[in-house]
Amino acid sequence: MSTPTAGRAKIDPRRIGAIVIGASAGGVDALSALLPALQAQTTVPVLIVLHLPREKPSLLADIFAPKCALPVHEAHDKEPVAPGTIYFAPPDYHLLVDQGPRHVPHLALSVDEPVNFSRPAIDVLFESAAEVYGECLLGIVLTGGNHDGAAGLAAVDQAGGQTIVQTPEDAQLSYMPEAALERLTPTAVMSLAQIATLLRSL
Repeated sequence: MSTPTAGRAKIDPRRIGAIVIGASAGGVDALSALLPALQAQTTVPVLIVLHLPREKPSLLADIFAPKCALPVHEAHDKEPVAPGTIYFAPPDYHLLVDQGPRHVPHLALSVDEPVNFSRPAIDVLFESAAEVYGECLLGIVLTGGNHDGAAGLAAVDQAGGQTIVQTPEDAQLSYMPEAALERLTPTAVMSLAQIATLLRSL
């Protein structure tokens, strides 16, 4: 099994212009260890897909806002991506990033068919963000019980972005990190504590 920081190279924080994070089962606990590490002066936007029940409103923004130094919002369609802001995909909508007017990235919501039985799907966010941010994107796959995120993280890698997979032994459910590791060799494999240290340095 890979060591906690195994990968091709070390993460270069200077290259990070945007972060996308995907998680499923165990994701609330994992994100609770990561998002508070982002400092108030962080200018990088953070876009998150956490698999949610489709029939219920999301409380993620309400849960995380008091814990975070950065503003936390549920994403809205056609909203410009603001620096230093955390966005959660709403229930039953795919979250995407589009290149908007004057090359300003915008959020987009879609009701296209579920991907990997999920809407929102991690792959959809990661693939669209990779097209917009390219080598400036950091993609992170966390705990979960299916293989959503593996193809999306590979798209981030192919676009020249940096990639992190949570150490499977550190994850509440290891299937999602393991599926990502089967698909690609990420820039780094890290525990939640190590990822939090990286985020704190931004």
